[in-house]
Formats: sequence, structure tokens, C-alpha cells
Amino acid sequence: MVKTKKNQILQFPLIEEAKIEETSLFSAHQGYEVPSYIDENLHHDLRYYQQAAIRNYHYALAKKLPPQHVLFNMSTGSGKTDLMAALILYLYKEQGYQNFLFTVNTNSVLMKTRDNLVDQTSEKYLFDKKLVIDGQNIKIKEVDRFVRQPQKNTIYIKLESVQKVSDDLFVLKEGKMGLEDYEKSPVAILADEAHHYSASTKKEKTDENTWESAINKVLRARDDKEQKNILLEFTATVDFDKEVIYEKYRDKVVYRYPLANFMQDGYSKQVKRIETSAKDCEKMLNAVLLSQFRKYRALAEGVKGTFKPVIMFKSPKVAISKETHQLFNDVIASLTADELLKFIQHQQLLDSNDSSALELAYRYYLKNKDRLDMIVREIKHDFDPRNILNANDASGNMLEKGQYEALNTLESPNNLYRVVFAVAKLTEGWDVLNLYDIVRIEKEAKTNRAATMVEAQLIGRGARYYPFELSGKRSFKRRFDDDPSNASLILETLHYHTMNEPQYLKQLRNSLEQMDLPTGKDEKNPPIEIKVKPTFKRTDVYKHGKIYYNETKAVEDSYFDSLKKYGIDHKNDVRRVLYFGTREVGYKDISGETATKELYVERFDARFVKKAIQKLEFYRFSNLKKYLPLLRSMDEFIYGKNWLNADELKLYLTVPIEFSAKDITANEVLQVVVDLLAEYARKISSGYVKQRGTNRFIGYPIKEYLSNYKKRIPQMDTQTLLTPQDINNYDMNDADYDFYVYEKAIVNRLEYSLIERIKGHIAELRQKYGKEVYLVRMDEQMHRGSVKAERLKLHQFGDLTRRDGTLTEVHLQGFQPDFILLLEDENFYFQIFIEPKGMSGERFEKERWKEDLLLYLTDHQAEIEFEDGAGNVKISGVKFFTKDDGQHTVSNLVNTLLKENIH
Repeated sequence: MVKTKKNQILQFPLIEEAKIEETSLFSAHQGYEVPSYIDENLHHDLRYYQQAAIRNYHYALAKKLPPQHVLFNMSTGSGKTDLMAALILYLYKEQGYQNFLFTVNTNSVLMKTRDNLVDQTSEKYLFDKKLVIDGQNIKIKEVDRFVRQPQKNTIYIKLESVQKVSDDLFVLKEGKMGLEDYEKSPVAILADEAHHYSASTKKEKTDENTWESAINKVLRARDDKEQKNILLEFTATVDFDKEVIYEKYRDKVVYRYPLANFMQDGYSKQVKRIETSAKDCEKMLNAVLLSQFRKYRALAEGVKGTFKPVIMFKSPKVAISKETHQLFNDVIASLTADELLKFIQHQQLLDSNDSSALELAYRYYLKNKDRLDMIVREIKHDFDPRNILNANDASGNMLEKGQYEALNTLESPNNLYRVVFAVAKLTEGWDVLNLYDIVRIEKEAKTNRAATMVEAQLIGRGARYYPFELSGKRSFKRRFDDDPSNASLILETLHYHTMNEPQYLKQLRNSLEQMDLPTGKDEKNPPIEIKVKPTFKRTDVYKHGKIYYNETKAVEDSYFDSLKKYGIDHKNDVRRVLYFGTREVGYKDISGETATKELYVERFDARFVKKAIQKLEFYRFSNLKKYLPLLRSMDEFIYGKNWLNADELKLYLTVPIEFSAKDITANEVLQVVVDLLAEYARKISSGYVKQRGTNRFIGYPIKEYLSNYKKRIPQMDTQTLLTPQDINNYDMNDADYDFYVYEKAIVNRLEYSLIERIKGHIAELRQKYGKEVYLVRMDEQMHRGSVKAERLKLHQFGDLTRRDGTLTEVHLQGFQPDFILLLEDENFYFQIFIEPKGMSGERFEKERWKEDLLLYLTDHQAEIEFEDGAGNVKISGVKFFTKDDGQHTVSNLVNTLLKENIH
């Protein structure tokens, strides 16, 4: 669901229904895992939201009336082409489609996608070089025209601009694909940048020869056939404010992943605006100085390889861009060390210059005044005219001049371009990752919505994260969000240099908000020092107390002797929900709305297990042996008592009450087993770890580990879907907060809500435990990157059995719960871990292992040992604290503490 400007709640039924089915006890969608053959055949691992998109599409196809036409509304940079590659495999395997038409409105996107989907020699090819499904080698062939008799084990992809598809349909030409070609064999259309395909809908009239009508003709070409053509649209921008657009798509939107979520999840750069009244030549030089400073910072941080930040100078017209290009060349050519020093000193004196990033750069250059001659030489070298790319060929032949390849390989170490001059033609299809500065060059500020929306879209594209390698690790997510050093943040921040004109900035912010793009002005934002309260330092708890975390130990191969050790609760009686495939039976027919029963499947035996194993690449013995080191043969895995124990398995399926055993086909039984083993494969691969937690807890002196630290408050001035989670600085010096050990709390709203709820119970807790009741915020910034930080983590231990008897998944990585409640009476010292969790749905489930660990601490206190021999310490945890204490976490905790001493 999404809100429009009028604050109207817009409903998207497919998304809402899928959410319901995720939690429905009798839904086959509940617990559905993305098939393993998808991950096994893609170059990149799918992220959680891409998997969620496939799950939703799987649900949509399983409905009684599966939609022919769906829309994936996903943020720029979120990997829509990766998702397309995954869906090609899914539709080929599950639905039998061999013909795929990819269409888009620009040649640049078309050529990029050719690299992604069909050119195996390209660095950006998304499939594995060897594509294998069910043990069969699959070929991918690019075609101009779909073949009459498709070959077995072959996927055919036709890449064509929507203009060309339209021309071929409406202007009959020999040798081109006409409507009859789309009638012969089923075609799956993958339509990128789909917001361009609604011209007729927007005009509210039927036009015969539009792109939209062309796409619809292809879609409807096989409506009289059993297997129809289907359309999957992909776009980041849909104008749901327009009622006709909303009505067109309301029942077709299968998944949404807004830009705000993408940025919140850390998959993008941060975005900051540098608003200035400076002249163009000054803006240019500032951008160069900032870009070079990024390069020097990357070197100082130890970033491996070539770190080459790129600047884009954005103009509204080709003439202005060419004029600016010449001006830039003149500025660089005439630069001297003396002139640079004067420029920096002058910029520092300007009241209007309050950019935090630029101030950092200025300080660096002033600190290295004696090296300015060398720095200027490096600037002249790096920004030589040969390293400047002008993408403004007015003739439209940019691609023929070889600039396409240069534009799309800017991250390559062999590509020396540092500057791109461009107009609007790069706002779609350009996925350069090392773009760090966009400089707006314009003679006057255009305040109309269309102009600022184009800018906002460009900023969204530039925000894509650059996965540089640091400390031997390449990250695809931000790692410096909470780092108090601006110098580190600058490696993960895109700066948009723009003019300081109030009306224009207001409209720009409106456009950014409409895109759900969280941004802020790049102002000086020094980190705030968070100090331990002097009053707490005077307490015995601070002076002599400890905080306890369990230690880890190496795991010998002999440990991995059964499926249980991988968090798999494998029982002889296998109970599953029947998967219906393409039957005319939707998920709602096997939900709580319809009576169901459980059937024993007599025909099930070990042959189904062996056949399912053959279908899953993971279970090749050479691969399986990597995770099951004690395994001696596949027969042992299939028949062994500690493994699948196939001869003893009994299968029970939940089906609608009118079903009988003869209604269940062998293929459906096989699919149930394949799905079960796919789940096991994921748990086996994540559960094989060489270190894990123990029940031995180490006490770390509080006075050494609770210390002053610094943290910065994110400054965003655009209101997005994520605004309710914004972070603020709360003063904790008031007497009502004397239980909180720090003078300040820089927390989000959910965390502050936890502090407030605990505050409401402090008086009654102190009445029972005395004054020694304290709440500690365990912020990652306290010991960021240090050995101390690694020590202060909880790790799984024991058999990880949940309270309901099921097993949690195994996770090697420890985690640091955000809060610890400390209490002490004359008999015991209590340490209670509390973790706020604002997410819900699938992401909540993926984090559930953390809650399982916290509850395991409480249920197994008697098994906990202490290296210091402490006999009076009680360690426990509670359920996640959620919005409005939805799980009654605090209320239940307080009731337990008041009733007894958790003996």
C-alpha cells in the first residue's frame, strides 16, 4: 500500500493477498522457498527483496485466475535485471516458456541488457557460464525472430526497442516479426522502464499505433490458446497519483520496493545536496577538489585497487553543456598551486559555504600546503581533456562513436575517464556505480515539476553503491553509516551540487519526496559525544560490575553427524501442504477459508526422494560432501538414520476436504519432496560453520567496556515512507532518566519507546531491587572495528530447540542486542538482553534466530557457566520489542521480575 499526495491509501490486492498467504497455516505459499536452481545458475546471489518479488509472483501465478500482466515497481539500482534473469529461469522451468521478448525505450538500456542476458563474454553477464537445470545443460540464444520449432533445453531471447516492436507490428515489412509470429508459440514479454508504456491510458483514449497498444497486441495474440502470452513490466517510477494509471495497475502490482527502503537497507550511497550561489567555474573546481579528496581518502583508508570517483556535469541543453565543457578545460589548464590556495582560503571565508564535505577537503589541502604543486599536477593529469567524456552528440550517434562502452565501464581500472558531460539522455539505463558528484549547470532555475523530477531520477541513479574492497572484503552495502568520521562517510556519499534558489529547492525536495528518496543538505554535522553519566561512574555496578557474553569454540567435523546439527527438525512423519502447480486450485482453496484434511500418501517411498535429489544441483555428492564432512556415500545420506532415513519416511499432505488419495498425482508428490529438500539444502549450507557459541560466559568489566563514544544524527529533510524511524538526540540528564547510564540517547523512535516504557516501571523495580536498576544502550559505535566489539556479541549454543519444539536455523555470526537491563539485589545480579525490532513479515522471520537465542538464554539458565566462577549471576533474554510493545515484551518482563528473582 502507498499514500498519494492527497493522503489517500492505495491498495494493491496481489501484494496484500500474498502477505496474508505468507502467514496462513494451510497455504502452500507459506514457507515457499525460491527454487535452488535459480541461485545455482545466477552470477549474483539474490537479495532478500528480489527473493520476495519471486515469491509474490509465484503466489500470483498459483491463483485461480493467474494474471497475464504484472508490474514489479522497484527502486532504481535495486537489481531489476537480476530479477529478470531469475524470472526467465523460473518461467522456463515452472511454466514452460522458451521465448522471451525484452523491450525498452532506449538503445543504451537495450545494449546494456544484451551484456546482462545474452553476451557470455561480458563482465556483466548475469547467468553462470554453464547453465544447468535438472541435470540438463540449458542454452541461451539471442534471436531476431522466434523459431517455429523451439529446440529442447533452449531459452530464446529477443532484445528489441519498443519503437522497433511497434514499427514491425504497424508497418508491415518482409522478414520482420508481425503479429502472427507472436501467435505461434507462447512469449513472455519483459518490459523495462514500463512507465513509458501508458500513453493511451494517460490520454484516456485508444490510439492504434502507440507503444502501449503494440505491447497489448503482443500480449493478447494468444488469448484463444491454452498457454497465453504474458507481460512482466518493470519500473522504478509509476505515477499512481493519476487515477487512470492507478486503475490500470492496481490489480497488477505484484511487488513494490521503494527507493526509501533500498536506501534504508544500505544498498545505496547516502545522498547529500551542496547548495551554493557560486559561479559555474567555482562549482566545477569545488567538485574536482572533492573528487580528488575522495581518491586520497580511499588510499588512506586502504581501499584495494583503483578507486576512481567520477563527476557528472549535468546541463539542460547540449549548447550549454558544450560551453561548460570548454570552461572546465580552461579552469584545469590555468590552475596553479598559488591560485588553488587563494581559492580555498576564499571559499572558507564565505558565509554561504557550510558544506561539511568541502570543509574536510579544504582542511586536507591546507594541511598539505607544501605539496600543492604536486597535487595540482595530479589534478591536471587526472582531469586532462583525454579523461573527459562528452555524451552530448547532437546527431544521436553516440553509440556508434564507441561512447556507450566507455559510459558503461567507468568502474573498470582500464577506463581513465573522470568526468562526464551530459544532458537528460543518461537519466535511464545508466548504471555506473562510481559516480560521486553530480554538478547542476544551468543559467536559471527551472521550478516546474517535470524538470525537478528528471533531476530527482538522476540523483536516484547516481546513488547506486560502489562495492569497493576494504580490509580484504568487498561489501555491497554501506559500512560507515554510524562512523563518526566524515572522512569515511565521503566514500559512501553522493553529492549533488546545485544552486541555492529557494523556490527551486522547494520543488526539488518535493520531487525527491515523491520518489521516496531520503536526502539532506550537506551541512556541518559534527558527531555528538555521548558520555557515561558521572553518577553512574560512582556506583558499585560501574566500578565492580561486569557484562557477560559467551565465548566461541572451534567445531570439529565430528560434530556434524546428523541433520539436527544443521537446525533441521527432520522427522519420519513428513507433514506438508500439497503444491498444486498449474491446477485450477488456488491458494485460497487450501486456506483457513476452506475445510481441509490430512491424507496419508501410500504410494510415497524412497524413489521419490532419489528422484528429487537428482533434480537439485546442491545434492551432487561432491558438493554435499563440503557441508557433511562425515558423509561416506549418497546411499548413507538417503537411507542413514541420522540423515533422510528414506525407507522409514511417511508422507502426509494437507488437502481440501473433498480430495481423495487418487486425486494426488505422482508429479505433485515429487514436487512436495523437491521443495522439502530445497529447504534442507539452504539450512545445510548455512548451518555448516567452523565456530559456534558455547554455554561458557565471560565477564567483561563494565568500567572498561562502557565508555564515552561519538555518534552523528542523520540529517534528512525529505519526508519518506521511513520517516517514522528517524533518529533523534534525547537528553537523558533529567532525574526521571537516572536509570539510563548515558547522558544522551541517539536512538530511533522504536528504541526511544522502549526507554519510555521501562521508565514507567523503574519505581516498582527499585522498590524490589533497590536503586541498582540500570538500562544500557549497547551502541556499535562504542568500540567500532575493535577487538572489544567482537567480544561483546552473543552466539548460538546448545541444540537451539524452540519452546514449541521446532529447531531454529543455525547462524554463525554473533549479534549484539541493543539494550541490557541490569538489576542487582542482595542475592543476584541480573543481566537481561533486549532487542527492539521494527520490521515485520519475511524480514522479521529472517531475524527470528536472534529472538530464539534470547529466549534460549532464559530457558537454559541452569546450563550457563561463568569463567569467573560467579554463582550469583542470572543471564536472560526476552522477545523482540516491537511497535507499541506488540509482543508484551516489557510488561511480561516486569511482571516476571516483580514476581520472583528468576531463581
